[in-house]
Amino acid sequence: MFPLASHEGEAPFPYPSAPKPLKTWNKAFGDLSISKSHLSIKPLIIIHGGPGMTRHYLTPHTYLTEHHSIPIILYDQLGCGNSTHLPELAGDTLFWTVDLFITELENLISHLELQEYDILDTSWGGMLASKFAARNPTGLRRLILANAPASMKIRYESAAEYRRELPEEVQKVIDKHEAAGTFDDPEYEEAYKVFTKRHICSLDLVPEPLLKSAIEWSKDKTVSDVMAGGSGDHFKNEGTLAGFSTIGEAKKIKVRTLLINGNREIASDEGVRPFWREIEKVKWDTMNGSTHSPHLEEEERYMGIITEFLIEE
Repeated sequence: MFPLASHEGEAPFPYPSAPKPLKTWNKAFGDLSISKSHLSIKPLIIIHGGPGMTRHYLTPHTYLTEHHSIPIILYDQLGCGNSTHLPELAGDTLFWTVDLFITELENLISHLELQEYDILDTSWGGMLASKFAARNPTGLRRLILANAPASMKIRYESAAEYRRELPEEVQKVIDKHEAAGTFDDPEYEEAYKVFTKRHICSLDLVPEPLLKSAIEWSKDKTVSDVMAGGSGDHFKNEGTLAGFSTIGEAKKIKVRTLLINGNREIASDEGVRPFWREIEKVKWDTMNGSTHSPHLEEEERYMGIITEFLIEE
C-alpha cells in the first residue's frame, strides 16, 4: 500500500486575551476536496479528549482514509501537543473555558476553508462538540459523539458507582489516600489502574498511540489542571468543567448524530441517555466488548459503525 497522503499545518488563532500569538497544529489525511466528486463523503474533523490530551491516541482513525477515502483532520487543542502552550496562564479560569475551544474549532474550520464537514470526537472532545453543534454551525453535516457524557455530574456519579464495585483492598487504598490527600503516591496510582483497566481501557498492553498521548499530557498539565482540577483525585472534578452539562441544550442539535459508548465505561448509559432523549435525528450504539476506548478495544467493529454512518445516504 502506498503511504497515506497527509499535510501538516498551523492555523493562526487570534484570541484577544492571549498573551502571545497562538497557533493550532493540525494534520490532514487524504483529499479534503473529495466531496466535489463524492457527494456522500465529507472531511471528518476529529476532536481529542482530556482536557489536555493530544491527537495521538486517535491516529487509528486513519483507517477511514486508507480503506474508505474519508479525509480526516486531526489537531491538537490549544495548550496540547504541537499547538501553542501557555504555562504562563496556569490557573487562569477566565482564559481556559469551553468557549475558548469552541472558538478555536471555528477558527480551524475557517482556516481550512471547509464548506461542509463531519465531526467525530471522544470524551471531553464530545462534550466540546455537543456545545458547538448546539449552535447550529454552518457546514456541519453529521456528528459522532463517542464516549462523551452529556453531564459531568453524571459522569462522576457513574465513576463512584464503579468504584464501589472494585475489590475491597483496592477501595481501601483509594480511601486512604483520599483522606490523606496523597494522590501522587505510587500506591494510589496502582490502585487507580485497576479502575482504568475495568472502565477506561481494558487492553492488557497500553496501545502505543494512547501511551504517546499520555506522555505528552504529562509534560504540560496547564489545561487539565484548570479544567479538570489539579489535585490528582481521579474521582472528583474540582476544575472549571465540574458543572458542565448539555442537558436541555442538546435539543438544539439538528444534524444527524451517532452516539457511541462502551459497556460500563465512564461515559455510562446514564450519561449518554440525555443526548438520546433530546437530539431528534439520533442513533445509539453501545459496544459491549469495550470500555472508554472502543476505537482501540474493538477497532474493526467500531470503524465499521463509523463508516456506515458517515457514508449512508
